[in-house]
Amino acid sequence: MTNAFEKQSHHTPPIWRQPPVPVAVDSRTVLHVVSASDHDSGGAVLADLSPAIRAGSTNPPVGGLLKRILDLIIATTALVMAAPVMIIVALLIKMTAGGPAVFSHSRVGFGGKPFNCYKFRSMVANSEDVLKAYLEVNPHIRTEWEETHKIRNDPRVTFLGRMLRKSSLDELPQLYNIIRGDMSCVGPRPIVKEELLRYGDHVGEYLRTRPGLTGLWQVSGRSSMDYANRVALDSQYVRNWSVWFDIAILFRTVFAVMRFDRAS
Repeated sequence: MTNAFEKQSHHTPPIWRQPPVPVAVDSRTVLHVVSASDHDSGGAVLADLSPAIRAGSTNPPVGGLLKRILDLIIATTALVMAAPVMIIVALLIKMTAGGPAVFSHSRVGFGGKPFNCYKFRSMVANSEDVLKAYLEVNPHIRTEWEETHKIRNDPRVTFLGRMLRKSSLDELPQLYNIIRGDMSCVGPRPIVKEELLRYGDHVGEYLRTRPGLTGLWQVSGRSSMDYANRVALDSQYVRNWSVWFDIAILFRTVFAVMRFDRAS
C-alpha cells in the first residue's frame, strides 16, 4: 500500500431502539490494490446539494479531536494485532482466486470528499461483467440491487469471499483507512456517491462525520434491514453522538459479527 496510512445531543438513546423510518501495491506482491476509477467524481453529486450542507463541511467532523485520538489508538492497536490474520487471508485469496488480494472502491467521506475504501477482495476478478450479465437475466434481482446495492446469494462472491464477509474479515483493511483519517472506528456506513441522493433531508448529517468501520447500522441488523432504516440509523447516530455511544457500539459489534445470519 502507499504511504498513508457538533455534536448536538449528549443524551444517548438506548442502542437497541429501532428508529422511525425517515420520510495498489506492486503486482508481484500479495497485497495488490485495484484503484478506484471514480475517486475524483464525488463533486458531481455534491454540486446538487444545498449551499448550507456544503458549507457545513468546513466544520470539524462530529466528535472532533477526541474521537480522532480514540480512532488512532484503537485502529493502530487492532492493526498490529490483526496483522498475522491479514497476511494469511491475503495469501489464501492469492492461492484460491488469483489476482489482487485487496481492492479499493470510491466512497463518500466527511464533507463529501471521496476516498478509496479498502477491503479484502471477496469477488471474482471480472465482477462487473458477472453482475451485468446476472441482472440482465434476472430483472427481479435488479430491483433489489437498485434499492439496497446488495444481492443475496451474489454470484460474484467466491466461496472464500463468503466466509470473509460472514466473519467481517474482509473489512480489516479499513483499519488503514481509519489511520489515514478517511474513516472512523464508528460512524455511518461508507456509501458511494449515487447513494447520497437517497439520504434526502438526512444527507447533511451523513456529511458531518467520517464513515465508520462499524456503526449503529451494524449492531442493529446489518443487511437484514431495508435502506430507509439504514438511513435512519446513520442519522440517529450523528444526532446523538457521544464517546460512550461509540464505546457501546464497539462492544456490541463483537457480538454482531458473530451473527453470521445477519452478515452482509
